Amino acid sequence: MITIRPAAKSDEAALGRMGAALMRQHHAADPRRFILTDRPEIGYGRFLVSQLADPDYRVLVAESSGEVVGYVFAGIEPKSWKDLRGPCGYIHDVYVDGRVRRQGAGRELLGAAIAWIRSRGMSQIVLFSKAGNDAAQHLFAGLGFRHTMIEMTLDLEPAASTE
Repeated sequence: MITIRPAAKSDEAALGRMGAALMRQHHAADPRRFILTDRPEIGYGRFLVSQLADPDYRVLVAESSGEVVGYVFAGIEPKSWKDLRGPCGYIHDVYVDGRVRRQGAGRELLGAAIAWIRSRGMSQIVLFSKAGNDAAQHLFAGLGFRHTMIEMTLDLEPAASTE
């Protein structure tokens, strides 16, 4: 049985572990695009709990048998001329431990985040998904998300020094 609840400061280690796993997963798929820092567990955990007091961000965790097995990090974003979109909800991260995937935790986390975003008056939610993450994209599509953008990256060689 999965329970969804707001994250707490006491979840910092679990959030750090899962955020670091997400970071490593992305970096392994494309190390030129996605960074990997030293000790990402500490940095990611600290970052996520730093968002707990901000009313425009929400970190929720999924628990199973008293253990945190997933999280979602969502926010409310203002109008963006850069992104050509109005104010919206934004799903920044969603991660579920591999041991409990395909048991509904991701769907429940996203459902709770969507409900929170809707309660904030937003009528649109945006997220990005790593290329090749078909399972996540299938989950998102099943919740009604549609493809709208494709990110493309060009890796340039460092500029030669002019000294």
